[in-house]
Amino acid sequence: QGTLVESGGGLVQAGGSLRLSCVASGRTFSNYAMGWFRQAPGKEREFVASINWSGGPTHYADSVKGRFTISRDNAKNMVYLQMNSLKPEDTAVYYCAAGDSSLGPFDRWGQGTQVTVSS
Repeated sequence: QGTLVESGGGLVQAGGSLRLSCVASGRTFSNYAMGWFRQAPGKEREFVASINWSGGPTHYADSVKGRFTISRDNAKNMVYLQMNSLKPEDTAVYYCAAGDSSLGPFDRWGQGTQVTVSS
């Protein structure tokens, strides 16, 4: 089935930036749409952003539009999430996911990386 492994999480002050990375293995990466989701404590997992197999179009949750940017490098089997102007409410575990369409569903998931934004 292959794996997805996220990295790049950490602790940052409000207004700061982080870049999350996800490396995929085991399937033909360039055939699949990729997405980022997040889950805050006590809340359900929610959609953040997605990108289709070729790098466009992209989709974003309203809460992150204009602040976050999803991108991919098919030659490296990587997908990225650039997060700018971070807010305390962005604190969550962020998950990378793969699927057949950038509109979902996503059927393969990474283990997640913690992002904590301090006020």
